[in-house]
Amino acid sequence: MAQYTPPLRDMQFVMHEMLHAESTLKQLPAVADNTRELMDQVVEEAGKFCAEVLFPLNQVGDREGCALDQTTHAVKTPAGFKEAYKQFVEAGWPSLSCDPEYGGQGLPHLVQTAFQEMMNSTKQAWSMYPGLSHGAYGALHRHGTGVQKSVVLKKLVSGDWTGTMCLTESHCGTDLGLLRSKAEPVGDGTYKITGNKIFISSGEHDMAENIVHLVLARLPDAPTGTKGISLFLVPKFKFSDDGTLGERNPIFCGGLEHKMGIHGNATCQMNLDGAIGTIVGEPNKGLNAMFVMMNGARLGVGMQSLGLMEVAYQSSLAYAKDRLQMRSLSGVKAKDKPADPIIVHPDVRRMLLTQKAYVEGSRAFAFWIALQADIAHYSDDEDDRKDAEDLMALLTPIIKAFITDAGYECTNLGMQVFGGHGYISEWGMEQFVRDARINQIYEGTNTIQSLDFLGRKVLGDGGAKMKKFGAIVEAFGVEASATPGMKEFLEPLEELGGKVTDISMWVGMQGFKNPDEVGAAAVDYLRLVGHFVYAYFWARMAEAALKKAESGDKFYDSKLATARFYYQRLLPETEMLVKRIKSGSKVLLALDADAF
Repeated sequence: MAQYTPPLRDMQFVMHEMLHAESTLKQLPAVADNTRELMDQVVEEAGKFCAEVLFPLNQVGDREGCALDQTTHAVKTPAGFKEAYKQFVEAGWPSLSCDPEYGGQGLPHLVQTAFQEMMNSTKQAWSMYPGLSHGAYGALHRHGTGVQKSVVLKKLVSGDWTGTMCLTESHCGTDLGLLRSKAEPVGDGTYKITGNKIFISSGEHDMAENIVHLVLARLPDAPTGTKGISLFLVPKFKFSDDGTLGERNPIFCGGLEHKMGIHGNATCQMNLDGAIGTIVGEPNKGLNAMFVMMNGARLGVGMQSLGLMEVAYQSSLAYAKDRLQMRSLSGVKAKDKPADPIIVHPDVRRMLLTQKAYVEGSRAFAFWIALQADIAHYSDDEDDRKDAEDLMALLTPIIKAFITDAGYECTNLGMQVFGGHGYISEWGMEQFVRDARINQIYEGTNTIQSLDFLGRKVLGDGGAKMKKFGAIVEAFGVEASATPGMKEFLEPLEELGGKVTDISMWVGMQGFKNPDEVGAAAVDYLRLVGHFVYAYFWARMAEAALKKAESGDKFYDSKLATARFYYQRLLPETEMLVKRIKSGSKVLLALDADAF
């Protein structure tokens, strides 16, 4: 069976020994009173909720899935989901990092991110219900007006209502400029929305009293393409200005998708037949508002894969220590047993260390991004806010794409460690693989993330945002060079930084001559920079561990050993990536489509 214990020790290491989060938060008035002790206490309690309430639902949700009543359009979630959500709400977890003005607790995004990771380790499909609500909260907090804030935000923060985002239509996914849903003004400030949406996560369920849908649609005579898209808030039940629920709005679930994974989440086909909604933000500028939710969702998808990596790693590690098979090639290790545990075998170690390196590297990266979110939201210094926003904009595609690629690799490795048992549903490992696979696809496929990263985030501003991150890495290198033992990490990091700079210029020049060169390079380029990012955070973790090397705590020995594994066994992939990028687009486009 799968095993999970909240990784509190490593979370505390990242928050306090690597990030020194308390000192950063003290410079941000709105969250300045969040001490190390308070953050640890909240994260520990969050871990208990996830391990004790959510984790027992993991396989239940996968086996049962959701059920749709075609007559009433009602969706029943798996056994225990509704009860778990009730406990979640009663404990105040939906309000954790939300604005106190709307009933939130105002805790740092850093704490919320730790909670998100643990929710996804214990039940990704369940975590999507409150996760999408949090995204809707973010969009309305930024762009909502009047009742949308005074009523809807409070209901989302309390957890009484949940939220969704309704973008995709059967003929358009990534290319939202093709969407056909229509919004007709009623004359009283509301609109009648008509259209059909697909792949709507949490679109209908029985866990909350109301669901508010953020729907993209076109106004009459709107410009074509993405410049003619508006965003509307469309509730399942209409409501009055005091939040009292009224009649059912004609937005219904017309069908549930039968999926490879995340069976416990209701992935709905939503039909709108003149459903009443109110506009969010400005007419024809709906994507500006929706991107708040979409970018939040992309960060959330990264957390989904981090959570799955962690539980897969813990489970395969426990199995590798217990499973007896053959003897070690270098001699018997378990003399009192008929065979040695498989963890003695080098390739099993490779698989476990790959999981461990990606899990801990992803956590360090994600927690740092969360701290940037706190700076962007709460700093009084305009320049600091701008820098944090730029770094988040730059690195969100890497959070989404690099972490989810690692998540699929690591859950596969976890299944491989289990061997034949990993392929059997009873043990839970194959579910993690199935659940992880969607993370590379939804919220913008990883190829789309790569194109966005290279085309917009790097080349689009002449490398300005990349230079900001590069300056952070360079400054760290200068400071960390004073720490004994850092040479083995700093020299490869500096060398890789030079390669990234050189290849960025090369791709930019090639793309200027032929735009297809950007498309050909994008996926490998994002992965190259992803390794640069991870190398930086592993160097930071190595420095923190080296400073405690004499403590006798095996935690720091483990951290250093994993850092060395990452640098010696995973980072060399960058050499191959550079060669692939430089191979250009010609070899990809030489074959005529009819000749495939």
